[in-house]
Amino acid sequence: MAPSQTLGPMTNSDSFIHCCIICGAAAHLSCSSSAHKDCKCVSMIGFEHVMHQWAVRWTELTDQPDEASFCSYCEEPCSGSFLGGSPIWCCLWCQRLLHVDCHSSMSNETGDICDLGQFRRLILSPLYVKELNHNSGFLSSITHGANELVRATIRSQSKKHKHNNELTVDTSSNGSICDMTTESTAETPRTLNGSHVTEENCNGGMNVGSPRQEGGMDKKMESKPSFKRSGSINQKDESQVLSMKQRYELIDLPPDARPLLVFVNKKSGAQRGDSLRQRLNLLLNPVQVCELSSTQGPEVGLFLFRKVPHFRILVCGGDGTVGWVLNAIDKQNFVSPPPVAILPAGTGNDLARVLQWGGGLGSVERHGGLCTVLQHIEHAAVTILDRWKVSILNPQGNKQLQSPKFMNNYLGIGCDAKVALEIHNLREENPDKFYNQFMNKVLYAREGAKSIMDRTFADFPWQVRVEVDGVEIEVPEDAEGVLVANIGSYMGGVDLWQNEDDTYENFDPQSMHDKVLEVVSISGTWHLGKLQVGLSRARRLAQGQSIKIQLFAALPVQIDGEPWFQQPCTVAISHHGQAFMLRRTVEEPLGHAAAIVTDVLESAETNHIINASQKRALLQEMALRLT
Repeated sequence: MAPSQTLGPMTNSDSFIHCCIICGAAAHLSCSSSAHKDCKCVSMIGFEHVMHQWAVRWTELTDQPDEASFCSYCEEPCSGSFLGGSPIWCCLWCQRLLHVDCHSSMSNETGDICDLGQFRRLILSPLYVKELNHNSGFLSSITHGANELVRATIRSQSKKHKHNNELTVDTSSNGSICDMTTESTAETPRTLNGSHVTEENCNGGMNVGSPRQEGGMDKKMESKPSFKRSGSINQKDESQVLSMKQRYELIDLPPDARPLLVFVNKKSGAQRGDSLRQRLNLLLNPVQVCELSSTQGPEVGLFLFRKVPHFRILVCGGDGTVGWVLNAIDKQNFVSPPPVAILPAGTGNDLARVLQWGGGLGSVERHGGLCTVLQHIEHAAVTILDRWKVSILNPQGNKQLQSPKFMNNYLGIGCDAKVALEIHNLREENPDKFYNQFMNKVLYAREGAKSIMDRTFADFPWQVRVEVDGVEIEVPEDAEGVLVANIGSYMGGVDLWQNEDDTYENFDPQSMHDKVLEVVSISGTWHLGKLQVGLSRARRLAQGQSIKIQLFAALPVQIDGEPWFQQPCTVAISHHGQAFMLRRTVEEPLGHAAAIVTDVLESAETNHIINASQKRALLQEMALRLT
C-alpha cells in the first residue's frame, strides 16, 4: 500500500500479505492495521439513512453506469485525469461521480445521504446487515475495529457535513471501511510475488496460502466443513454448521426489498471468477456476493437470505454451477423459491443461451458489461424450468446403485459423452490449458477430431435398450450415441430437436416446462461436428415423461456436461420438479409486460392477496403463454 514499499522479498515477520477481497488492495500484514480504510462499510445498522462513501477515482471504472460520466451536483463532465480541474470522487454505493470542489455544497444540501443509485432494489442495503461477533480472532478484531472507526466517522460527518478540500483517501474524507472479508471464502488463497496471502473468511478465521507448487494445491491453516455437490449430511447438523459460518445476519428488511444474491464460481470455464467477484463487490454489497468452492457451497449464501421473502439469484458460472445452485435451493424448502438468472461464465452455457443471457462473458462485455446485466435482471421475466431425477439402478432396474443425480439440460450416452469425459480428464490433469472459453472450445474440437475415425461405438445399438413411457424405442443401426434433451441448446448452441422442422408430423414442439423430454440419436463424432456448424440434424426418436435406458456394456455417460464412465446398469429418468428461472426479455415484444406481471405477483404475495402456491400457478401459466 505504501509507495516506498513493495510486496516482494521480505523478512519472515513480514512474509504474509493481508489482501482485501472486496477491492483487491494488498498490504503487509504488519502494515494492514494502519492502511487506508477506504473500502465499503457493509453494515450501517442503527443509521437512519445510507451515507455516501466517497473514494478518489484514480482510473476509469469498467462497470460505470452510462449517466455517471457527469458530476452529480453541477452536472459538468467529470474528466478521468487528476492533473487538471477538480479531482473526482466516486460513491462506492450509488456509483455517482462528484467533483471534490462540489462536495461541500452538495453535503450542505443533502446531508450526504445516498439512495444507492439505479440498482437500489438489487443492492442489499447496509442498513439491514448486522455483524455477528460470535467468532473472534486476529483478523476479525482488525476488521471489527475498522468498522467501529468508520461508523464513528460517518456519525461525525452526518452531524457536521464539513469537507476538507485537500486531496486524500484517508477516512477523514471518505468515511469508508476496509472490511477485508465478504460472505465468501476463496478455495485457494492468492499469491503475490511469491509471498503468502492471508484472507479473512466468513467465519472470522484465517486462510494463509503459501506459494503455489507446480501441479499442487495451496495448503490452509484450518480445515472446513465440506459442502461439495455430492455431500450428504443431516439437515439439522448442516443448519448448525451454516449458522456458525455466518459473519452477518439480515434483519428488518422492508417488504418491497428485492435484493440480489450472487454466486461466483471462479473455476468455471472462463476462469474469471476473481475479476467478476471484485467488480460485483464494487456494484453491490460485498455481503451478497458469495464465492463457490470445494469447501463452501451455495448453502452459506442461501442460509443468510433464508428470512428474505423475495430475492433473486445470479449465478456466475456454467451449466454445472447452475445445477449446483438449483439443487441447493431444492434442499432449502423455500415457500416461494427465488428465481435464478445466469451470467454465462462456463464453456457451453446452454441454459444461459435459451434464457437469453448470452453464450459467454464476451457477449456480456460487448453489450454494456455488468451494469447492463443488473438492469436486465431487474426487468427480467420469471419462467419455469423442468428438472429431472436420474436414478442409476442395477441392470434389473430394481435396486438403486448410487444417489440420484439431477438433470436440467440434457443427458448423453455414447460418443458425445466420450468426448466430454476425455475433456474432463484433460482438465483435471492440465487445468492451466483451460484458461478461457475460446480455448476450451478449441480443445473440445481437437478431442472430437481424434475420435472421427474411431469406431468404438460401432456396436452401440445392441449395447443399449431405450424405453419411453413403457414402450421400447428402436435405436437406429448407425447410431453411436443417444441424447435426452430438456432444452433447445446442446454443446454451445446446437438445437437438437429443431422445432421448425416440419418433416416430423407426429411430434410436438420442444419446451423446457412441458414435463416432456425429447430423445434423439447421433451417428458418431463426425455427425456431432456437422451438427455444430449446422450441416446436419439429429434424428428424432421419441418424446415422453418417463425414460429408461438399459446399458448392457460399460459406456460413458454425461449429465449437463458432467461425465463419468458407467458400468452396465439401468438409467431411469423421471420428472423431479420445476425451478423458477429469470429470462432476459429486453428484446422480446411482450418481455416488459411479463416483467411487470412478475413484479405485480410478488407484491400481491407480499400483501397476502395471493399465497405462494397461487403465485406459482400464475407464473407457470404466464410462462406457457409467453413461450
